[in-house]
Amino acid sequence: MTAMPPGAVDCDIHPGVQGIRTLLPYMDEHWRDHFVRRAADDFDLASYPPRSPLVCREDWRVPQGKAGTSFDQLRRQALDAFGLRYAICNPLYGGAVAVSDAMGAAICRAMNDWIAAEWLARDHRLRASIIVPAQAPDLAVEEIERLAPDRRFVQVLLPAAAELLYGKRYYWPIWEAAVRLGLPVGLHAGLAYRYAPTSNGWPSHHLHDYVAASQVFEDQLLSLVTEGTFGRFPALKVVLLESGVTWLPSFLWRHLKTWRGVRPEVPWVDRPPPEIIRDQVRLTMQPFDAPSDPEAVAQVIEQIGSDDMLLFATDYPHWQFEGMEAAPAGIPPAVLRKAMRDNPLATYPRLQEAP
Repeated sequence: MTAMPPGAVDCDIHPGVQGIRTLLPYMDEHWRDHFVRRAADDFDLASYPPRSPLVCREDWRVPQGKAGTSFDQLRRQALDAFGLRYAICNPLYGGAVAVSDAMGAAICRAMNDWIAAEWLARDHRLRASIIVPAQAPDLAVEEIERLAPDRRFVQVLLPAAAELLYGKRYYWPIWEAAVRLGLPVGLHAGLAYRYAPTSNGWPSHHLHDYVAASQVFEDQLLSLVTEGTFGRFPALKVVLLESGVTWLPSFLWRHLKTWRGVRPEVPWVDRPPPEIIRDQVRLTMQPFDAPSDPEAVAQVIEQIGSDDMLLFATDYPHWQFEGMEAAPAGIPPAVLRKAMRDNPLATYPRLQEAP
C-alpha cells in the first residue's frame, strides 16, 4: 500500500443519518406528523447493515450511534487526516429505495437540505450529491432542478439497482436533467431489492450479497451501452461508486467480443463499447479489490486502458483498508496523481469553481 500525499479529492465519503428524527426539521408538517404518528424509522439500506463490520472500521466508529454521524470525527479522521482538498458526501439512507414514491421523495428532499445545513455549511471542503428518488424519475428531476442552483451539489446519486435497468427509457429524464445542468450521475453500491441481487435467486448471507455487487454494476453498464443511453446523451458522465475495480478489464474484453458478433442487433452502438465506457464512465478506487502483488495491480491498470477512469476515494467510514494507506501499491505514480486530482476535477466541473 502507498500513503497518500495531501491535496486529494475524495469522491466518496458517507455522513451517517442517525435516524428519521434527524431529518424531521427539514420536512413539512404533513411528513413530520406522518413519521411521528407511525413511529416509522430504521430506513437504513439493507446493503449496509449498521452493525456489519464492513460498514465501519473499528477505529472510526462513534462512541454512540451509527457510523459517520459525528461531524467532528469525520473532519478529524477524513478531511484533516488525509489532507483532502475536497470530499463529496454521499449519505446512504432509504429515501432512494422506498416503496412509496411520495415518501421516498420526502426523505430525499429532507436529506439534501440536512446535508447542506449541517455538513456543507460547516466546512468549505465538503461537497455533496443530490439524493433523488430513483423509483420516480419525474420526482427525481424535480429534486435535481431544485438543488442544482446550489453549486455545492456536484453530482446526482442513485442506488446501483432500483426498479429497472438504468438504460431503459423510463430513466432518460434523469439523464437529460443531469446533462442539462452539468452534473455527473453516481451509481452507488446498494440495492432497492425489487429483485434478487443474483441471477439465480436470493443469497443467504451478507457476504454473498456484498461480493455479488460487481455483477449489478456490470448489468447497469451493459444496459446503458446497449439501450443507447450513452449514445443519446454523449455528454453524460456516470461514476461507479464502491463498485470495485479489478472486474473491469475482463468485462470490457467480453463486452467487445460479443458486440462484434451481434452488433446488427444494436445499430445505435456505433463504436466499440470499451471506447464508450472509457469516455463516459468513471470508478472510485475503494474498494480496489486488488491482490497484494504490486505487479498484478499495475497489470490491471494497464488492462483498463485509460488513465482517466479512476477517482480517488477513502469510502470513509466503510472498512476497505487499514491506517492511512488508501491506495494499493502498484498504481503508476502518474496514474495515481491523476486519480487524486485531475480526474475528479474533470469529472466534477463544479469543483473547479471558487468556494
